[in-house]
Amino acid sequence: MAPDIRPEKKSPREGVVIKAADGALRGGDWKGSISADALDTGAFMIFVSADEPGKGPDWHVHPYDELFIITKGRARFKVGDKSFEVEEGDVVMGPANVPHKYKNCGTGPLQSIDIHLSREWIQTDLQDPEAQA
Repeated sequence: MAPDIRPEKKSPREGVVIKAADGALRGGDWKGSISADALDTGAFMIFVSADEPGKGPDWHVHPYDELFIITKGRARFKVGDKSFEVEEGDVVMGPANVPHKYKNCGTGPLQSIDIHLSREWIQTDLQDPEAQA
């Protein structure tokens, strides 16, 4: 009979709290980021704020999935060939290796929490096929 081989049990991970003053909440708005190391996880978060209509991240790609949580305002996304508008409370999935961008399409500030499903930020900026020459 083969021996019963099981991986060594590890102690459970402890919860991690990033206090507002130490993390992303500074001066009333969510800004900055929280690293995967700080969270002890395989994901990190970026807090994006685009106060002016038309502003937002340009066309780029990551080798991992990215989730976008719209926390304030409206955005016009392009993910691959698909374009759509989202608003506060909506969640968007940007698949790995699919170029994407979004812009503030509202009349006020746009804020989002972008969750990168990777321990490190890897981004390749691309020439936007919609950009004017």
